[in-house]
Amino acid sequence: MAAALGLNLSAGDVCVSLGTSGVASAVVEQAVSDGSGFVAGFSDATGRYLPLVCTLNGARVMDFAATMMGVDHAELSRLALAGEPGAGGVSLLPYLDGERTPNRPQATGVFRGITTATRREDMARAVVEGLLCSLRDAVVALEEATGVPTRRLLLIGGAARSEAIRAIAPTIFGVPVVVPEPAEYVALGAARQAAWALAGGATPPCWEAGGTRTYEGDYCAEAVERYGWLREATEMW
Repeated sequence: MAAALGLNLSAGDVCVSLGTSGVASAVVEQAVSDGSGFVAGFSDATGRYLPLVCTLNGARVMDFAATMMGVDHAELSRLALAGEPGAGGVSLLPYLDGERTPNRPQATGVFRGITTATRREDMARAVVEGLLCSLRDAVVALEEATGVPTRRLLLIGGAARSEAIRAIAPTIFGVPVVVPEPAEYVALGAARQAAWALAGGATPPCWEAGGTRTYEGDYCAEAVERYGWLREATEMW
């Protein structure tokens, strides 16, 4: 709730945070009830509502890939960006230690589409696309629960420092992706709320936002569709 206030989210914005877990959240005027259990209903810090979807596997998917490939995160990012959209037919279901969205506590990670022609670049690209597709599921669940289409997506969290994550994200989410400058947005939101309590008034004080960078790219339907097939095909695993 504090991070949403620090980011000054508005209607149509979705914030995706890629930390240890993945979180997608949005600000809406009406309370949200989701019978699927995917979307949790919270209040935000301004009297509105903050529907939220949380996945279990976030930045640690990138940690796993870097370790398995014997590279650092900078090289993992370089390899992923050198791969073609769609990762040469390779897909990753990144449920490495089970998953909560969807509810698959016993699930494990699955690579599909590997052949003798598969390159390291394809594997790295598949990791990034798979992680982002998992978060896309969270964003779609938000849209279905709120009825509000995503206008733009704000990307924060430790894994958002990866240039591959930033550049590939719009090809998976299908909307412009805005990356704010790294900052402690929870602390900034708490400070903004404290200033509001001190000053009074109907709305929080307007604070100058930090710098941002916007990423755009062509939607990669192939990667999203193959990921969706793999997710459904492994539903009973």
